[in-house]
Amino acid sequence: MAATVPPPTHVAKENEIKIEEKIDYLNLPCPIPYEEIHREALMSLKPELFEGMRFDFTKGLNQKFSLSHSMFMGPMEVPSQSTETIKIPTSHYEFGANFLDPKLMLFGRILTDGRLNARVKCDLTDNLTLKANAQLTSEPHMSHGMGNFDYKGKDYRAQFQLGNGALFGANYIQSVTPHLSLGGEVFWAGQHRKSGIGFAGRYNSDKMVATGQVASTGMVALSYVQKVSEKVSLASDFMYNYMSRDVTTSFGYDYILRQCRLRGKIDSNGCTAAFLEERLNMGLNFILSAEIDHRKKDYKFGFGLTVGE
Repeated sequence: MAATVPPPTHVAKENEIKIEEKIDYLNLPCPIPYEEIHREALMSLKPELFEGMRFDFTKGLNQKFSLSHSMFMGPMEVPSQSTETIKIPTSHYEFGANFLDPKLMLFGRILTDGRLNARVKCDLTDNLTLKANAQLTSEPHMSHGMGNFDYKGKDYRAQFQLGNGALFGANYIQSVTPHLSLGGEVFWAGQHRKSGIGFAGRYNSDKMVATGQVASTGMVALSYVQKVSEKVSLASDFMYNYMSRDVTTSFGYDYILRQCRLRGKIDSNGCTAAFLEERLNMGLNFILSAEIDHRKKDYKFGFGLTVGE
């Protein structure tokens, strides 16, 4: 009786690879929202830079309600026709109230100059979410509001937007493969009689994220993020405006250490920036911000403290 000969090892491995590469198009992952397709690149290339001194304090009253206090002192840039940057000293205080619930989040901020900001996020159903934000100010024609209805499907997302000034918009993004998602958007600004359409694509894997976006307004945006390790990532982007012929390219990094996070970038306009968040203790963070614009000869430096979570 002849014994059964097992297949060679390399043949078995090839069969396993073919099985793994088979794509189930009925069980594709849900993509990230259309407006967040550049999320990883923006995290490295667009940190919250500031100039001056900043202090933020958050006090939790219970599991759902908390209060926040923010103080800022530093220069403010004034529009000027000259090439030199004109700055005037300024300061303000901001009081905030937050309500956090699994299905409802409310945020309110009021500043000493009279501006009032409010944000709402409410899960109407398991798949439908309402988001709204508004800013009220004493200056004429400067108050505005925006509302979004976000629907999350099994392998797609859709959003409808409403805003003051007869602003209407909609976007849709669909997973095509486990790593590739494609989408598009349309908008109409009735007050300014402008409309536009755009398309975007995003490819992500365990080691990289690549995105591309074009719009009829003349905007072309490309970004790429390479994950060197779990704590280090490198990013780059390319921005082009067909109407104004403006081109900007930037390169950045994001380095997460045990007690701090360091982010920085340099762009083709000669601007260099760095942003450091140091965790001194539980609920206590120290922040350093620096930006140098060699072309405008503008130098910005800021530091701050964040107390509370």
